[in-house]
Amino acid sequence: MIPSTSYARQWTGNVRGDLLAGVVVALALIPEAIAFSLIAGVDPKVGLYASFAIAVVTAIAGGRPAMISASTAATAVLMVTLVRDHGLQYLLAASILAGVIQIGIGAARLGRMMRFVSRSVMTGFVNSLAILMTLSQLPELWGVAPLTYPVVAVGVAIILLFPRITTAIPAPLICVLVLTLGAQALGLDLRTVGDKGALPDTLPMFLLPDIPLTFETLKIILPYSAAIAIVGLLESLLTQNLLDDMTETVTSRDRECVGQGLANMTSGFIGGMAGCAVIGQSLINIKSGGRGRLSCFFAGVMVLVFCVFLGPWVAQIPMAALVAVMLVIAAGTFDWGSILNIRRIPVSSSIVMLATMGIVVWTHNLAIGTLAGVFLSGVFFAWKISHLFTVDSVLEDGVRHYRFEGQMFFASAETFMRAFDFHERPARVVIDLTRAHIWDISSVAALKQVVARLRRGGTEVEVTGMNRATQTLVDRLGPSVDAAK
Repeated sequence: MIPSTSYARQWTGNVRGDLLAGVVVALALIPEAIAFSLIAGVDPKVGLYASFAIAVVTAIAGGRPAMISASTAATAVLMVTLVRDHGLQYLLAASILAGVIQIGIGAARLGRMMRFVSRSVMTGFVNSLAILMTLSQLPELWGVAPLTYPVVAVGVAIILLFPRITTAIPAPLICVLVLTLGAQALGLDLRTVGDKGALPDTLPMFLLPDIPLTFETLKIILPYSAAIAIVGLLESLLTQNLLDDMTETVTSRDRECVGQGLANMTSGFIGGMAGCAVIGQSLINIKSGGRGRLSCFFAGVMVLVFCVFLGPWVAQIPMAALVAVMLVIAAGTFDWGSILNIRRIPVSSSIVMLATMGIVVWTHNLAIGTLAGVFLSGVFFAWKISHLFTVDSVLEDGVRHYRFEGQMFFASAETFMRAFDFHERPARVVIDLTRAHIWDISSVAALKQVVARLRRGGTEVEVTGMNRATQTLVDRLGPSVDAAK
């Protein structure tokens, strides 16, 4: 992994590739932005304005070049109840507040918490994403004209075969152009982008949400804003991790948190909904040659240009062309080796990966599945470490020596307690912690309980070998443990 290049270089280092990739991404963003608006229960222009604003602002202020951010399903599903009960203006205010929360998270440098996401969780995240990308295309393949299927097949063939001719132009862009021109020339009856909803024909304007500025309003929007902020950042930072791995670069998570916050605030002020990184479009961008900030910026600008100035032409793009793009990207995203080689992977890692995949696909929520995977990873790690905690007991000249080795925390505290024979009555017991380390209040409580029971039986007890950190923790938590009793 190498550090990302300088800020200026992130704009100018790949101009041609970024511009071409930006066009492909913009075409893919439009139908999804319309769909996400419908999920949230708002006019399509709300999602389209959001995609424009969020992409442009994160391109400027975000921490990950070439990562596409826009309106998303992950945040849209959180808005349904708010829009239904209180209307669009409260949604705009909630989007702005979500941005403020995200800026605060970035300023507090909490983006580093992503280090606790294991490789198994990331693999499950990527695989489930590929499955969801595929499932999201099924409505465009169900109940449609039979002609749709060969058109999709032709699109897939173009994307797979065109790079053998040249990689100067992204294959997905050629797919969209060829299928659009072919459908128009042959008069094919296919679903188009225009069938997803009306495109806006005016530029967005700055506005303040028309809501009362009261504590009651804050009580209404705060729960939604907090949920949008957390889910949005989780999906954005996971996407950032994935792109960092793919491009072998290191980018700033805290800066990305701030960038996402500024983007959502801007979106709310121009009549757009909150959003986050869009992993499907981010992968399209990377695989179409996008590497710099210009790709994301240009994608956002072109969303607005296509909708407002070129709407009648964009509306004619067959959905079959975009389905072909998404299916190829989904197939390339799935980590097939994680399934084919599953017998070689540790059982705990496989369980975490499969659980993450299963929960994400079941709930259609990447955030819930990822959090579940992180939780399972923590449980398995704690279980493994607790079994590395050992004890050696020796009786020498009437003195019982207990020598412990390993990490002592809540999961190994019970093992520590069971190591002692309280029915034995030696004159003296030595508890040697030279090769052990105490981490939490559960361990301190176990140590104090053992010492107290032995002393009540008339045994002299000596605890030796505590390192400085362990001694400090025991001294600090000792009164708390006594108070708990």
